Amino acid sequence: MKTLHLRVERQNESALKIARFLKSHPFVKDVFYPGLETHVNHDIAKKQMRGFGGVLSFFLDGDFDAVRLFLPQLKYAHMAANLGAVETVAGPPRTTSHVEVTPEQRAAMGIPESLIRYSVGIEAVDDLIADLSQALEFASQQYQKTMAKA
Repeated sequence: MKTLHLRVERQNESALKIARFLKSHPFVKDVFYPGLETHVNHDIAKKQMRGFGGVLSFFLDGDFDAVRLFLPQLKYAHMAANLGAVETVAGPPRTTSHVEVTPEQRAAMGIPESLIRYSVGIEAVDDLIADLSQALEFASQQYQKTMAKA
């Protein structure tokens, strides 16, 4: 508890930087984070919150095969269904929170198959961004190769 405010501050700052990075990446179709000015509820969040939280989600410009290429490349993020730890955690709803929901039900709920939840830990933000960058580059290249063969 003594360090909670420091950890939350760090997670808030890092999540915003990561969201901005992801928003600018060509293999990321969209980012959901209330700290982004482009988020539909940004103005409300700004009025109600002192920070925008350490959890964001984004979806890749592809299908679940793109997610399968991307996630194993992450070196800092652990693959898990839990959120809010001091370690960064990543996982797709398809295999975590919404594993018992059919693809059609997920689509009806607005959950793309390439959606990834990313809970930012307290690691150095530059390391997390570099990790995401290398994983996105790898997945993008491999996915394009796969699609070219199809």
